Amino acid sequence: MPVLQFAASVRNNRLDQIESFIGASPMFRIYTGAIPGSVSAANSGTLLAEIQLPSDWMGAATSGSKQKSGTWQDASACATGTAGYFRIYDPAAASTWIQGNIGATSSGCAMELDNTSITSGQQVTINSFTLTDGNND
Repeated sequence: MPVLQFAASVRNNRLDQIESFIGASPMFRIYTGAIPGSVSAANSGTLLAEIQLPSDWMGAATSGSKQKSGTWQDASACATGTAGYFRIYDPAAASTWIQGNIGATSSGCAMELDNTSITSGQQVTINSFTLTDGNND
């Protein structure tokens, strides 16, 4: 079985490149239903919330992880439903670059919300989000 490990500085650099590649102020969307099979697959479910992220949307990577930066908030949700997954797009929402599942607090999902039940018109705020790079030393 192969073993592959990277120093924290390599992992941090890889994470910082994600934000650089996607660019400033990407679009963040929350949908109902199951996560699509890949980021290149079509959206599924109902669009619940849409957030234009701040220009510096992630903090600098440290110890192989990177935290959200600034306020991630939709003042008025688009529809009513249960959050199932999220996607992060380029600023024009033309290309999907990251997707992950959403669950309630302590669910172990890629993103956890204190309440996955979203009602049309409600404010939706993402309090925390972390990208972690594996294969640590």
